[in-house]
Amino acid sequence: MRTKALILDEKAIQRATTRIANEIIERNKGTKDLVLIGIKTRGIPFAERLGRKICEIEGVKVPVISLDITLYRDDLTEVNQQPVVKDSAINIDINAKNVVLVDDVIFTGRTVRAALDALVDKGRPKKVQLAVLIDRGHRELPIRPDYVGKNVPTSKSEIVSVQFEEIDNVDKVVIKEQR
Repeated sequence: MRTKALILDEKAIQRATTRIANEIIERNKGTKDLVLIGIKTRGIPFAERLGRKICEIEGVKVPVISLDITLYRDDLTEVNQQPVVKDSAINIDINAKNVVLVDDVIFTGRTVRAALDALVDKGRPKKVQLAVLIDRGHRELPIRPDYVGKNVPTSKSEIVSVQFEEIDNVDKVVIKEQR
């Protein structure tokens, strides 16, 4: 794989995070009953960043929890076509809460669908919204994010790689393609 293009650098990720945090606050009329749920793996640090930014803006710490959904790669469909939901760390009551699911990239929508199924097993939120850093299109399900850092048209053969300091020791988003 070779890097085709740099989509977001560290500063652009910070700006997108700030914008999305402000949009979440505005749309939910503050932070009352707000819960951020990061989808493993890179949705978790993104949710934590959003939580810190919301706290910086509003002075209120909103709960940030993780949801473990293991999604087999698209090219391993002979192993498993569906996302696998594992036990997650939803240890607070999400009933009647405004839940914002957070992920790094939305592609087909199958990860989000699995996350919604997992949420239903944990409770009945008042509202569920979706925040993503990158929307690359190619939806297979009728799922649309409420908050988007950047829309990036891609071909199905390209890979959008989000790298966060917490996991990858660098903050950037790149498009990769096969040589």
